[in-house]
Order: sequence, then structure tokens, then C-alpha cells
Amino acid sequence: IPGYSLTVDGRKVSDGQIKEWLMEEIESDGLGYGYVKLMIQLRRHHGLVINKKKVYRLCKELGILKPQRPVKHSYPRKLARNRDITAPNQLWEVDVKYGYIHGEDKFFFILSYIDVFDRQIVGYHIGLRCEAKDVVMTLQSALWKRKLFTGEQAMPVVRSDNGPQFVSHVFEKACEDLRIEHERIPPKTPNMNAHIESFHRVLEDDRLSTCEFATYAEAYETVDTYMKWYNSARIHSSIHYLSPIEFHQRHLTSGLMPVKPVRV
Repeated sequence: IPGYSLTVDGRKVSDGQIKEWLMEEIESDGLGYGYVKLMIQLRRHHGLVINKKKVYRLCKELGILKPQRPVKHSYPRKLARNRDITAPNQLWEVDVKYGYIHGEDKFFFILSYIDVFDRQIVGYHIGLRCEAKDVVMTLQSALWKRKLFTGEQAMPVVRSDNGPQFVSHVFEKACEDLRIEHERIPPKTPNMNAHIESFHRVLEDDRLSTCEFATYAEAYETVDTYMKWYNSARIHSSIHYLSPIEFHQRHLTSGLMPVKPVRV
């Protein structure tokens, strides 16, 4: 099992990305499609060269095969709503990005949490796997870094898409225990997660598309270095041409606000 499928134009798409597309198909209109119809949808909407056996396996891993899919969920879905963001730690967006290691012919995962107010990547995970437990551990680490475990401040709202890591019971239970509101954007509306989507595009353009990684260790070091540089040195016009860390500190000391009000 190579861990990816090809598109009709020869592009490799990781199994993780295919799982996200499967979840979008399930969530979009509440359609009760079986794995054969889901295969047709993947071919039509994403140009995948994929057979029903692989779709069946991926659906089984996700637990969304039609006979097993539960009618009711323990954690009701909360849709994202418009918010006016006026300070750090009010809204964090999270998403998963896929990178490719040419030397080992496999994908790796980059999970990032961004504070939409100051544009800082408050937590990230780099690994050959990205499961719900990794999403939870990264969130806990980000809360510690922002000193939000003291009970003196309100917890941030976390906004995600409908990827398998974010719809899992493990992540929902963790948010409940941490008193965090988790909201999910409607399928096929990446504009509602615009800040993290924009960051991952920048990461793709600045690093991932310009490097051919020979090993996972090289990929990890490159992305880890970029994350630190992005937070401490990369300037943004929306925050007065300061880096995210500089703007965050200026806001705390002088009340500096973004150039334009943040409404998401």
C-alpha cells in the first residue's frame, strides 16, 4: 500500500487528503452514499484514479461505511459563525497540510494552529502520522505556551474543517474537558478558515514547493526552522509590517490593534 493515489494528470494525492475528501462528501449534503458511489464522486470531483477496493478500505479506516455509520453523534456539530476578533486567544484556526518526501516516496503531515488576531502559529505538529491524539497534544502544548491553563482567562474558540482528526470523539472529548468551544466550517468553504489556509499556502510557496526532501529528518528540520522564522521574523502588512511575535508583544504592552478590524 503506497499511501497515495494518482490523479488523471499523474499528481500524487496522499491517503490523508483522500480521507478528508471522503468526509466532505459525507458531510456536504448528508447523503447516504456507499463506498461505490463515493468512489464515483472522488473520480468526478477530484480526478482520482482509484478503485472501489481502496475506497472501501479508507472508508473502513474512517468508520464511515454505510452499515456502521451511527445515526446520532455524542457530540453535536457546531457550525462556525461570524465573529469580531479584538484580542489574542479569542479564535484559533487549525488545519492539516501534506508534504512529500521524494527520497522516501511518502507523505508527511503538518498540523498548525494559528491565532487569527496576531497571525502567530501557536502550536504545530510534524510527523509521518497525524491522528486525533496528535491534534489534542498540540492543542494542549499551545495552551501552555499562551498560559491559558491558569483558569484566569477565557479559552479560545477552535475552528476546523471536517477532517477525520477533527470530527473524532477523541478531539471532541478533549475540547469538552478543556472547556473549549470547537466549531467546524461547512464542507467546501475554505474561506471560513482563511487564515490557516493562507498560512499553509505561504508554507507551500516558501518551502515545500522549493525543496525536494531526501529524508523525513530533512523535511522535519526544514519545516521546524520555517515555523520559528515565520513567527519571529516574517512581517505582515495587516499587523503593521511586524512579525507575529512582535505584534503580539506590542498589543500586550501598548494595545496596538491590526490595521483593519478582524471579522471572520
